[in-house]
Amino acid sequence: EFSGPEPLGADDLRILQGLVAMAGPNGLVLGPEPKTEGGRQLRLFLEPKWEAVTADAMVVKGSYRALAKEIGAEVDSGGALKHIQDCIERLWKVSIIAQNGRKRQGFRLLSEYASDEADGRLYVALNPLIAQAVMGGGQHVRISMDEVRALDSETARLLHQRLCGWIDPGKTGKASIDTLCGYVWPSEASGSTMRKRRQRVREALPELVALGWTVTEFAAGKYDITRPKAAG
Repeated sequence: EFSGPEPLGADDLRILQGLVAMAGPNGLVLGPEPKTEGGRQLRLFLEPKWEAVTADAMVVKGSYRALAKEIGAEVDSGGALKHIQDCIERLWKVSIIAQNGRKRQGFRLLSEYASDEADGRLYVALNPLIAQAVMGGGQHVRISMDEVRALDSETARLLHQRLCGWIDPGKTGKASIDTLCGYVWPSEASGSTMRKRRQRVREALPELVALGWTVTEFAAGKYDITRPKAAG
């Protein structure tokens, strides 16, 4: 269960993907009882509840510039860096309640502490579920940041995220144009609005093809979609 004051968009998703990617090689485990003041504040701002109180989170230490580079944004643009900061603040406002059997966890999607606008330093904590995925536990999806950086449109980025969630590398899945529209716009639509959505999805599919995906329309509005094999 997710809750927040405003809907998240493709840019927010890209920032979260970038933070998770940065946590992979450089993340620091944030245990239930951090030793440093910064660690305690990050843990506090995550607002862990129930089972999450004893779960490990993960800290990303870096900079806005490093995050911009990770997601393929303008590194030297003040406007782009401000946009990244705004996205992180929106992500922090999202609260999560996760229930697995009798286990119940609650926390913020992420938390940020002591970001320094003067030198662009960044300290972000990722919640225990994300931390578990970064460390190789639980169910998680691997997404190529090279592919994320190469995508131009919001529609393509949202499609890419959802398709990576259920099509494994080297495998093929089937989807209708309306199913693909639902990945980008969760609200229902009809008439001219739906026609515009279908058109935008059709315009986004070549971006996936350019990454090495195969998209074949085997019947009107029905597609076979093959994800490229993982590198290495």
